[in-house]
Amino acid sequence: MLEHTDLKPRLRIVLNKEPYEVIETNYVFKGRGQSTTQAKLRNLITGKVITKTFHAGDDIEEAEIERENIRFLYSKNNIFYFCSPNNPSQRFELKKDILGTKANFLKQNDTVTGIFFEEKLINIEMPLKIHLKVISAPPGIKGGRETPGTKPVILETGTEIQAPLFIEESDVIEVNTETGEYVRRVTQ
Repeated sequence: MLEHTDLKPRLRIVLNKEPYEVIETNYVFKGRGQSTTQAKLRNLITGKVITKTFHAGDDIEEAEIERENIRFLYSKNNIFYFCSPNNPSQRFELKKDILGTKANFLKQNDTVTGIFFEEKLINIEMPLKIHLKVISAPPGIKGGRETPGTKPVILETGTEIQAPLFIEESDVIEVNTETGEYVRRVTQ
């Protein structure tokens, strides 16, 4: 068990039987031996951020989070299906709202890192930047200075993002998976 003074950013704890990651902490000393720790926590299942105050004597359990490579199979009705690379019959599923923007950049047979809590898949981690092929790009029409010089392009995952005017169909581009923004062109 942890004490409230042990809470530090990136520490993972169990609260209400769900895993949370500590984002930031603020230690407060109120006098006469009373101290508290105010912590901002992110739920690792839903992504929701909460603030909680921990007092001396509170029992805080550290969460045992496991990571394992898993392979993305397909999605249907906003549910994404994954499997163990060594055992394709071992299947896992996640809803699109848990995946968030990461769902827009998953390709069939991609290997990602699965985050498991109590042997249940709760989320995935993807590389910060990935390479995707552009399958549709309208011709770039240069406008005046008031336009940013971007156009909508569609990636092989079906996601539409804004890219510079020089990007053409069949180009491979690098995309930031957290922001969903174009980074650079990899090949023409």
